[in-house]
Amino acid sequence: MKRLLPALFLLFRLTASAQDKPVIIGYVSGFRGLINVNVSAKKLSIVNYAFVDVRNNRAWLHRELTDTVNFRKLNELKKQNPSLKIVISIGGWTWSGKFSDAVLTDTARAAFAASAVDIVGKYDLDGVDIDWEYPGRPGLDGNIYRPEDKQNYTLLFRDLRHSLDSLAIQTHKKYIVSTAAGGFSSYLVNTEMGKAAQYLDYINLMTYDFNEEGKIASHHTNLYGSKFYLSKNNADSAVNAFMAAGVPSSKLVMGLAFYGRVYNLGPNAKRGIGDTVLNRDRGRGYSVLRDSLINQNGYVHYRDRDAKASYLYNPSKHQFITYDDEWSVKKKCQYVRNKKMGGVMFWEYSSDPKEYLLNEVIATLW
Repeated sequence: MKRLLPALFLLFRLTASAQDKPVIIGYVSGFRGLINVNVSAKKLSIVNYAFVDVRNNRAWLHRELTDTVNFRKLNELKKQNPSLKIVISIGGWTWSGKFSDAVLTDTARAAFAASAVDIVGKYDLDGVDIDWEYPGRPGLDGNIYRPEDKQNYTLLFRDLRHSLDSLAIQTHKKYIVSTAAGGFSSYLVNTEMGKAAQYLDYINLMTYDFNEEGKIASHHTNLYGSKFYLSKNNADSAVNAFMAAGVPSSKLVMGLAFYGRVYNLGPNAKRGIGDTVLNRDRGRGYSVLRDSLINQNGYVHYRDRDAKASYLYNPSKHQFITYDDEWSVKKKCQYVRNKKMGGVMFWEYSSDPKEYLLNEVIATLW
C-alpha cells in the first residue's frame, strides 16, 4: 500500500484541475509587515503569501515576527472557506538574487526544497510558489544568474514536488507547487517550461508591467497588441508562447493588475498613449483610480478596444495612467474561459480594498 501512495497523489493532481472551477489566486504583501486580513475568503481559491526570502541557500522568513502572525490569521480564513489554500511565495523582485546559488547543485537544491517544505509543515500551510525574477537573465541589479539556471529551475520544482509529496503522506493533504513566470515570450529562452510543467499545478503569468522600461506611453497589462505603438508584449502572446513550449492551458493562470502605472509625458504630448515618457510617478491602486481619478480631476478615461486595455490621460498635467478596470478584467476572464486556462491571479489584494475588480472576476469566472 505504501508504494501506491505517491502514484495516488499524482493521479489526484492530474485529475483535480479538470474537476474544479477556475482558480482565483490573490497575492497578499506580507513583506511590508502585518497584513490587513480583511480578505473575502469565499472569493478566493488560493492566497499567495508574498514573500519568503532566501538566505544561506535556504528559504527564510525575513520578517519572522510578523510572518508567523500573518500565517495564523490567514489560516483562520479557512473557517469562512474550508477549501481556501494558503501558499508561501518565495522570492519576488527584491528577494530573487540568491536563487541561482540555492539551486546550483543537487545537494543545495534538495536542502532548499526541504527548508521551504519545513515552513509549510510547521505553519500548516498548503504549498510553495516560486517567484524567481529571473532564471538565466538579469532582474534587479546585482542578482546572480547563470546559464545553469535553465535546468536547475526545472529540477527545483521536481525536488519541491518530491518533498511535498513526502509531507503529504504524513498529513494526507494535497500540496500546491506553482511559479510566477514572466509574461513575455523571451522568458522561455532561459527556462524549460514544458518540462517544468509536469511538477507544477499552476504557472502564474505576470502579464503586467509590460512597459516598465518603455520610452513611450503604452499599456502595462494589455490582453492583445495595440495599434497605437509597436510591441510584442501582451497577455495573448504570452499564453500562446507558453502553450507552444508545451505547457497545458489548464495550468496557465492569467495575471491581472490591481494597480496602475503612472507616467509623466513630454510637453508635446497630444493623446497620451504613444507619446514620449519623461519619467514615472507613483502608481495607484484601482480603488483610488476609480473613486478619485477616472473621468475626474482632468483625467479622461479611454479604451483601446484592440488591446482590450483602459488608460487615463490628463492633458493639462501631461500624465498617462495605464491599468486594468472592470471592462478589461472581464475580457481577460472571458479569454481564460475560452482558452480553458487554469484561472486568474492578481497582484495584489491591498491595491483594490473595495474589491471592484475581484467582484468582476467572480461575476465573469465563477
